Amino acid sequence: MFGCYTQIMEMNGWKGTELMFTEERQAAIELCLQEQGKVRVKELSEYFRVTEDCIRKDLKSLENAGKLKRTYGGAILSRDYPLQRDVVNRREYNLDKKKLIAEKALHLIRKNETVFLDISTSNIELAKLLAAKRMTVTVVSNMIDILQILAHEPAITTIGTGGDMYLSVNGFMGAAAMEVIRQYSFDRAFVGCCGVDMLDMGITAQGATDGLTKRTVLNSSRHSYVVMEKEKFYFNDSYKFAHLDDVSGIITDEMPDENIVKSVEAAGVRLI
Repeated sequence: MFGCYTQIMEMNGWKGTELMFTEERQAAIELCLQEQGKVRVKELSEYFRVTEDCIRKDLKSLENAGKLKRTYGGAILSRDYPLQRDVVNRREYNLDKKKLIAEKALHLIRKNETVFLDISTSNIELAKLLAAKRMTVTVVSNMIDILQILAHEPAITTIGTGGDMYLSVNGFMGAAAMEVIRQYSFDRAFVGCCGVDMLDMGITAQGATDGLTKRTVLNSSRHSYVVMEKEKFYFNDSYKFAHLDDVSGIITDEMPDENIVKSVEAAGVRLI
């Protein structure tokens, strides 16, 4: 359990944890974070024999110094993450996970429903499955990739929102797109995100334009689901467009940590 911490201590000549200075403890935390990618408050508290509040102060100090980003129950490295890349550049990233998410989402859709597919690389895979199944549904989307996939299948009524075109996501966002979205009542919506801030249960997007468009989708949907890989539970972005209790469920490739599962379920959100 404490192998990483012990190794870091030995490498730096630290003999024990009881008499460590704050700066030494924070340095050890930072080094272990670089090795593992994330740390947990409870484990750090037990290893360094200090209170969890003391560790939280350490993490806050390191976050203020730009060394890490605090998350629910711990911290992750402060670094550029692949999720920040443009959508058009990450279609192949975690492709197996996206396909699994898409398969789970497909099972939720019923014949003759009206569905919204948001800008999301997981939703590209969902569109492929819908086309292959030739399901009789109406799909509204603001992503060109999705519209192109579905337009070839006559059983599917495909509707594009139009709006301001953003090349980085190959789709439409903003006021004009939102005005079209408001005209519909979706049976189900599948919305992408940049991560969940488990400190305040916020679901995040890259910016206000993207976030407000997603919020409009949620407001127009009877059942709404966030589609995201498990790792997005440990990352978040700048704009919070919703909270966990604003959605019906989160569709992910595998379950996150037990503490996160409990928090999500406590908010009345289904993990799929």
